[in-house]
Amino acid sequence: MDALTRWFEDLTIDDIDSVGGKNASLGEMVRSLASEGIRVPDGFALTAAAYRRFLEDNGLRDLIASHMDDLDNGASLHEVGAAIRGAILDAELPSPLTEAIAESYRQLGERLGRADPDVAVRSSATAEDLPDASFAGQQDSYLNICGEEALVEACRRCYASLFTDRAISYRRDQGFDYFDVALSVGVQEMVRSDLASAGVMFTIDTDSGFPRAVLVDASWGLGESVVAGTVDPDEYLVFKPLLGRTELRPIISRRRGRKQSKVIYGNGGEDPTEVVDTDAEERAAQVLGDDEILTLARWAVSIEEHYGCAMDIEWAKDGRNGDLFIVQARPETVEAQRDQSVLRSYRLIEEGEPILSGMAVGDAIASGKVCKLDTPADIDRFESGAVLVTGTTDPDWEPIMKKASAIITEHGGRTSHAAIVSRELGLAAVVGVPDATTVLSDHQEVTVSCAEGERGDVFDGLLEFAEEAVDLSDLPDTRTDVMLNVGDPATAFRWWRLPADGVGLARLEFIVNSDIGLHPMAAAHPERLDDETRAQVAELVGDGDPAEYFVERLASATARVAAAFWPAPVIVRLSDFKTNEYARLLGGGGFEPHEENPMLGWRGASRYHHEGYRDGFALECAAMARVRDEMGLTNTVLMVPFCRTPAEADAVLEVLADNGLTRGVNGLEIYVMAEVPSNIILAPEFARRFDGFSIGSNDLTQLTLGVDRDSDMLASLFDESDPAVVASIESLITAAHEAGRKVGLCGQRPSNDPDFAEVLVRAGIDSISVTPDSFADVKRHVAQAEASAS
Repeated sequence: MDALTRWFEDLTIDDIDSVGGKNASLGEMVRSLASEGIRVPDGFALTAAAYRRFLEDNGLRDLIASHMDDLDNGASLHEVGAAIRGAILDAELPSPLTEAIAESYRQLGERLGRADPDVAVRSSATAEDLPDASFAGQQDSYLNICGEEALVEACRRCYASLFTDRAISYRRDQGFDYFDVALSVGVQEMVRSDLASAGVMFTIDTDSGFPRAVLVDASWGLGESVVAGTVDPDEYLVFKPLLGRTELRPIISRRRGRKQSKVIYGNGGEDPTEVVDTDAEERAAQVLGDDEILTLARWAVSIEEHYGCAMDIEWAKDGRNGDLFIVQARPETVEAQRDQSVLRSYRLIEEGEPILSGMAVGDAIASGKVCKLDTPADIDRFESGAVLVTGTTDPDWEPIMKKASAIITEHGGRTSHAAIVSRELGLAAVVGVPDATTVLSDHQEVTVSCAEGERGDVFDGLLEFAEEAVDLSDLPDTRTDVMLNVGDPATAFRWWRLPADGVGLARLEFIVNSDIGLHPMAAAHPERLDDETRAQVAELVGDGDPAEYFVERLASATARVAAAFWPAPVIVRLSDFKTNEYARLLGGGGFEPHEENPMLGWRGASRYHHEGYRDGFALECAAMARVRDEMGLTNTVLMVPFCRTPAEADAVLEVLADNGLTRGVNGLEIYVMAEVPSNIILAPEFARRFDGFSIGSNDLTQLTLGVDRDSDMLASLFDESDPAVVASIESLITAAHEAGRKVGLCGQRPSNDPDFAEVLVRAGIDSISVTPDSFADVKRHVAQAEASAS
């Protein structure tokens, strides 16, 4: 006779038919990964044989078959599900099964050194957690179950949950017969995360499919709130390729969530858990320390390598001793089934001001009329193609979600139920949107955009947008490097599939303006600000130090770009705001002079060694040093803009070195923007000081032809292919190559003008850098130009 219970350490992933995917995976980790320090709480599984015996001894098979025939003949899903669940809950577990449960439970107590241990009781279907089908969340789980009687009842309720309306519907959609899937139940020692924290992690970036990152979500209390999406958790992003170097801390980003509530132990009885509000200190604090984040990320990589596929993992921290545990691990199913040869992208054609923002799920755009629902029981109110707006979702919402054009929830993070299902369905979704159900009205027409990176926006009205698809399988190879200009670091992971040769231009001032919003000198010297501005800075940065706020956010955004294209070079241009642009930043007015012509004024290299900006530039340097030396992203190349003279270059290099960024140390390369005619005329001098040149074609054209690039009246004279500009480019390439230096160009002209691409290729340009949406066209233009030149 098949065993009714089995200990985790006796299971492997080959035992799915016996104990289901969840329990088989726990056993696999206990047996194979404990030697790597990965902790899995002890426990045992009720087998599928136990479930089948329960059905047989109670005559439930014929009853279930009869009700399912009724469903096939048009009976109500709700009535059929309720009837089957009722019959299961009224049935008694056979005495051999209750005795086996009690005996295993007593043995677990002996192992743990206490009687009636608190346990988690989790359903584990035999078709669950497969690489091509996810039953996650379809069946019930119960936490903080104590005592034999309560345990037996929890097991019976797990059996009944195999026939919830959503579970029946999902199996029918997936083509499973109702007896093809059996239910095992896992009984596992509780990790006292109610006294600490818990969460979810993925071994890929869930929205872009970027495979070289671990995404960790964390919140206080039991992990149920993170999985269900009822809280907005902290989010940490870790770069996998550098986790093996213990001297580095490759945490790309740390985002603090609101963490407005937590699930803790209840008083027992009918309510073994309860939800309570977090206090102000908990909401303000980071849930995990860096060492804990890195430990979890390393465990995630080990699990992924063992299973050979991207993984969805649940973790918990025990508040009694601080130990971390893995409590579940299953294959990730969305990216595993996506066509990797086609890159789809979306962009808004019309512009507008968002009325709400939250966390983007995926990168799609959709529009429709709002339908606000409080409960999935209101499904009859929902019209196909509407935008679902609600507080949070669980598996009961899935029939509605399948009919939606987009989804907006007030709570949840990127690993919440709403986020996971939206990805599975290919829907645009924005989660963690405070007051969405208050601000939006039923039947209001809105556009939901996830095309701007991590932030998802909701716009009033139906805005025009475009969807594009690039077939990556037919892009030609080129001798000339084709790189990307990345304006918004939040979108960097979206483009990892493009066969780009790196990033030719990432602009720090874009990050300062969009992600930080604070003048560098105001961050370095808040004591110089007036009281009103100092209060505004305090509101922006919270309780932290303004300088650290600036450095951390700048480093995080830069690291995202560097990680996305590792190990290819990512050329980061140091800040090049004009004084009027700097003055518009918070706290900037008192640090910037008024200039009649900021375009030719105090900008670029001239600021870095000047006393009026040196301390602000030190923060830029600190961020770049953190990216390269602490995180280990040494593919980050620095570029100095608007450097007018060799003497100025020397002064800048000295200041960089003073701030820990010495050319050649730790492989640091420093480029110069070639955008001033003196860069061309004195190219050999600049080549002795820098490792490469990047042509800024806009400023070079403006200064070579003496044309204000912003003048409408002179627009016809502004031409990057003018013979004088082309001669300058050719001259620079020749001089640079003689000195052993590379030359690239970052601009849109090659994407719009194949002839200009051919001019650059014939001149021997080493790289051309363009925006991602034009990459495929430029790649083809360059290949054609190379073929013509050969």
